[in-house]
Amino acid sequence: MNKPLMAKATAVWLIDNTTLSFKQIADFVGMHELEIQGIADGDVATGVKGFDPIGSHQLDAGEIEKGEKDPAYKLKLKHNPAAEGEEKRRGPRYTPLSKRQDRPAAILWLVKFHPELADAQIAKLVGTTKPTIQAIRERTHWNIANIQPIDPVALGLAKQSELDSAVQKAAKKRAADGGVMSDDERRKLVSTETSLSMGEEPRLPTAIAGLENFSLSRDEDEKPEQDLNADSFFNLPESDDDDEDED
Repeated sequence: MNKPLMAKATAVWLIDNTTLSFKQIADFVGMHELEIQGIADGDVATGVKGFDPIGSHQLDAGEIEKGEKDPAYKLKLKHNPAAEGEEKRRGPRYTPLSKRQDRPAAILWLVKFHPELADAQIAKLVGTTKPTIQAIRERTHWNIANIQPIDPVALGLAKQSELDSAVQKAAKKRAADGGVMSDDERRKLVSTETSLSMGEEPRLPTAIAGLENFSLSRDEDEKPEQDLNADSFFNLPESDDDDEDED
């Protein structure tokens, strides 16, 4: 069932003008029952003017009468072409005022560590505009010298699942375009969930690093001055002491 237009204002009107239960109103406008109770208590939607669903041809008066007589009755929304897809409408992501100053840092992090992401993906993730992204990407932003890259998930501007989804889409697009990726780029295109499930790569201890290139064999062209073996260490040259005694 589609939601009525101006759901919160409609809930205010139903609370003020009917005896419907909170559950009935919540089911009709698509809100939680506790939110409806909060509106009734004056804690939620303060200052919101009620919107008449009957006058806007979204609800019949007979539906309200049935609901008032039977608390288990669910109100039926009248077909309104203007309300179709209302719950699916998508606008730009809203960013609280307290976090808007963090967006340049998040953009710089995405541009630096995920350059494969398109400007449209970054704009959707952190709720910014393409000119701002372009300015940071080209380092022409007015405050670029003071911006430090910070993970948008850590800043609370995006969810980890949203970032992983965007990265995976970028990976599929890169693969479809036939682009050749470096090892670093390939690691960046792996989602956080996948990277955490990977085992650690075997590494040599620092103390013996480089020994994989060490060899005891000599080149065939290299000819040693003399063959070294166990006997050569014990067959010492004869001493000249006898000659000295004869003298």
